[in-house]
Parts: sequence; C-alpha cells; structure tokens
Amino acid sequence: MSESSNQTENGAGPQFVFRSSNEIAVHVASLEKAEHFYRDVMGFRLVAKTGRQLEFDTGKLRLYVNLDSRPLASYVPSFDVADRQAACEYLEGLGCKPVHIASQPGLYYIRDPFGLLFDIVERKPD
Repeated sequence: MSESSNQTENGAGPQFVFRSSNEIAVHVASLEKAEHFYRDVMGFRLVAKTGRQLEFDTGKLRLYVNLDSRPLASYVPSFDVADRQAACEYLEGLGCKPVHIASQPGLYYIRDPFGLLFDIVERKPD
C-alpha cells in the first residue's frame, strides 16, 4: 500500500501513514538475565537501561527488552506514525484491540484482527 492510499476499503476515513521502523521489542521476566544474554552472550551494545527496560543497538535493529512477567509474543514489530493517539484510535475503531503493558502504565500495543501484536510509535517522518 502506498503512503497516499492508506485508507479504509471504501476510501473513507482519515489518512495515516504507517512506516516500519528499525525497532523490535521482546518481553522477559528478568532484565538481569536478559542483560547478560543480549550484552555478554550476543555482544549487543547496551545504550539505555531503566528499571523496566533495556535498549540495545544490534546493528540494523534497535532491540527493546521490556520487563513483563507474561510473555506477549516472541517479537513485537514497531511502526512509526506522525500522531500516535489518532492512529491508535483509528485502528481501534476498525476492530484492533489495545493490549496494555502491566509493568509500564500508559504503554500499550495493538493487537490486529489476526491476533498479532505491534507497536505504534509517534515519530515525525524524515
């Protein structure tokens, strides 16, 4: 789908541009073990660390490791939009479901009509 044709099947509705990013997230029960594995075993460079998230530079992808006791999916791809709130409301209006992250209040993913998870990140286009 081209950027100019991103609309509902009947041609109505707001125009949103969803672009893939170079980010992916995983959810783990232990950040300590994840830090050891991804930094020491895999050799990824740790670029940011909080009590709830690790951020690694893996080369082509930025890997976010989120603290969460319940695994949501093996990997969660990320898509960039200019207005996250509006894009999420648009998707939810079309049947997508928000999936709230218990360990990070205010953060949630979107579950598409096929049951797959993805993230929407507000980022201005290049």
